[in-house]
Amino acid sequence: MPVSHKGDIQIENILTSKTKALKINLNKNIYGTFAEIGAGQETVRQFFRAGGSSGTIAKAMSAYDKDFSDAIYGMESDKRYVTESRLKKMLRHEIQLIESRLDRRKHPDKMYFSYANTVCTIDFAKQFKGHGWVGIQFQLSPHEPYNEIVLHLRFKQTDATLQQETLGKLGVNLIYGAFYNNDNPKDLILSLYDNIEKDELEIDMINFSGPRFTYVDNRLMSLQLVKNGMTNAVMFNDSGKNLLPAQELYKKNILALRGRFRPVTRINMDVYEESKKLFHENPKVDPKNTRTIFEITLSNLKNEGQINERDFLDRADLLCSLGQMVMITNFQEYYKLADYFGEFTHKQICFAMGVDSIMNIFDIKYYHHLKGNILEGVGKLFSNNLIIYLYPILDKDGKTIINSNNLKVNHRVKELYKYFKQTNKVIDIPNYNVEYMDIQGPDVYKKIGTNEDGWEDMLPEGIAETIKFKGLFGYKKQING
Repeated sequence: MPVSHKGDIQIENILTSKTKALKINLNKNIYGTFAEIGAGQETVRQFFRAGGSSGTIAKAMSAYDKDFSDAIYGMESDKRYVTESRLKKMLRHEIQLIESRLDRRKHPDKMYFSYANTVCTIDFAKQFKGHGWVGIQFQLSPHEPYNEIVLHLRFKQTDATLQQETLGKLGVNLIYGAFYNNDNPKDLILSLYDNIEKDELEIDMINFSGPRFTYVDNRLMSLQLVKNGMTNAVMFNDSGKNLLPAQELYKKNILALRGRFRPVTRINMDVYEESKKLFHENPKVDPKNTRTIFEITLSNLKNEGQINERDFLDRADLLCSLGQMVMITNFQEYYKLADYFGEFTHKQICFAMGVDSIMNIFDIKYYHHLKGNILEGVGKLFSNNLIIYLYPILDKDGKTIINSNNLKVNHRVKELYKYFKQTNKVIDIPNYNVEYMDIQGPDVYKKIGTNEDGWEDMLPEGIAETIKFKGLFGYKKQING
């Protein structure tokens, strides 16, 4: 046994890429193909170098020429090659070849796999750092249907050779994780960064499917990416499928609503409905080219300092039941969210919010960390073709409506606020429901958990029934008699 001393700190023992590749190579039953497009055959190279690869690698190929690639996998409708659909075609095609070319009677114990990636590395001008799709289809028992893991990456390094090396390590981690960490997808996700630094690579989408992952909720897997600092934002649609933000937001008009949505209330939906009407009336906005997003920050998911995954799924279930697209982000400041959207679109961006939120935006105390203080933060916020739609609130007297005209900000930023209002960067939502203004999410949540009367009317139509049927937010069905 190794010697240990008082005061020693336990350090996680992470296997090297070579050790991982060698373990797979030495397993006589793991056997598959490698198809890599766009960044060299970097993953399979790791397996060749580890030794003992003849029993693992059925075939390694790289169809760089577009005509050859199309002849093998077919042409994409959008004629693009670095896409999820291209990756899945590659995976399916290679698995079909293995199954058709090898006799199962001769290889009764083989667990087949197909690994593929389609990637573009940094361009010559170093303006675009590159991105790609990586995936694996694999068996964990002969004759068992195939499981699949697909992820999207964005390179952060500024050297093509370094990006290739990082891709090779990621590929090894994915293949090793598929075979040896499949029973715990959270650990598998963490292991994707073994021997890779967070500032080298961003993983902004991952989906698990297949018989061994029927219990996996991919929304939770998205949450892990943000929680672990692998990316700053993830998205999923109303069916719970993880989406690639860059793909969904590219050249789109964006209407975003931030909140806890614990649960989603009538006032939340009134803000949504009225801001959407206003947004679609904007002559610059094409409703058919618009994405509406309900955004929840990581800090808004933390209750008592920890993220409650059940609570997160309860919120997500309700928003999905309303047909909404949900985004989880690590952007506490609005200007960071605006900057993120600005990476993908130069179309109209709008944040719909209550008066209390814009008062926070113009609160000096939130900008001490910036060199330019509030001028820098607010300047960044409105620099991306952004408009704020403002939903009024009731004053403490319960009578006065506070909107953009009578809200109070610090006297030092009063003129700054007036400038953005006068340039129509801050616009009041004209139609609102005063009856909804007393609805407070925390109060509704508390009533649900204690089975108090009256909370049902505070929620959008059908939401109370969903909460009761699924037992969300601690609701306990009452048993008569």
